Amino acid sequence: MFHFPVTFGAEVRPVPVPDQRDPEVTRATLEAWLPDRLTGASQVRVPRVQTPATTGFSAETLIFDAEWHDGGRWQRGSYVAKVAPTGHQIFPQPRFDEQYRLLKILAGTPVAVPQVHWYEPDPGVLGAPFLVMSRADGQAPTDMPPYHTGGWVTEVSPATRERLWWAGLDVLAQVHGLDVDALGLGFVDQPRYGATGTEQRLGYYQHYLAWGYDGTVPAAQAALRWLHEHRPPEPDPPVLLWGDARIGNIMYSGGAPTAVLDWEMAALGQPEEDLAWFLYIDRHHGEGCGVERLPGFPSAAATIARYEQLAGRAMRHMDYYEVLSGLKFTVIMARIGQLFVHYELVPADNDFPYNNTASQLLAKTLGLPPPGGELTVPEPMGRR
Repeated sequence: MFHFPVTFGAEVRPVPVPDQRDPEVTRATLEAWLPDRLTGASQVRVPRVQTPATTGFSAETLIFDAEWHDGGRWQRGSYVAKVAPTGHQIFPQPRFDEQYRLLKILAGTPVAVPQVHWYEPDPGVLGAPFLVMSRADGQAPTDMPPYHTGGWVTEVSPATRERLWWAGLDVLAQVHGLDVDALGLGFVDQPRYGATGTEQRLGYYQHYLAWGYDGTVPAAQAALRWLHEHRPPEPDPPVLLWGDARIGNIMYSGGAPTAVLDWEMAALGQPEEDLAWFLYIDRHHGEGCGVERLPGFPSAAATIARYEQLAGRAMRHMDYYEVLSGLKFTVIMARIGQLFVHYELVPADNDFPYNNTASQLLAKTLGLPPPGGELTVPEPMGRR
């Protein structure tokens, strides 16, 4: 889920979506909703509902405990509800029903997803469809502040950081190793935007940019042109892509993953696409935010080499997928910027939607000047 830091001048700070939900009404609603889902339960109680201070932009998070009487004993459970966005929608289609379906399938695989219990499609309950899953133990590297600058990752040893990184890479290999056909994962494909793979992704993000932001994002437009002109062949069968593949979407305990989170960007494509995003978001959290990476995190070259061993083949055209990652992130941040304008968190003429750490890093990756001037399509980049 997206809850990246925002730069205003020299200050980097989180800017959450305005919280408009009444916690007591929400608590009572969940308390009334749960009895029909907890088989054999009576006297169901929800003591309170919490919304994390760092809840993301792409969905609303509600954390709650439930207590109920069953078989002569009191039972308890700790849950997380993910509520589809309404006025603050980040993605063109939230795809909540697909996320629920995907999580149910992944529960039977080596991928450590949270146990998902229920999906409620009726927006009349909480104002939008939502799904409920068990709360996972552990902690995830923070985006606010970026984990190279603050949070618990700065306090652990370099050896622990290395374990976090390699464990995250192992998660990628698990996801990409799933049998798409045997598991019936084809429903995450979006053929209305093009053929499976980069053609579809470019069609989707071109649509997304036009839908999500009223203005022009020069870095994204330049990247789209370059990516269309240099689209590489994709000869291997498509695999399941996590989409938002990064260590910040993994809950860890003792350096081992306990839950793999946030599947709203799931798609079918080549594993290079996930690997590039995994690397690019880490690059953003360091170089993109003007700080050094913490000691212990392996280099991009070492990461690619190790993933090639896990995948049993070379990772091709990684510079292309790096630019694609930059495009994705820049389009998402443009949409977030549009919402900042909508909620009057920034003035209407603020340049944040097209001039932020994501667009700046994309321009740098393409060899272009920083956002603000007119951008042109760069010369073709060399390919791995």
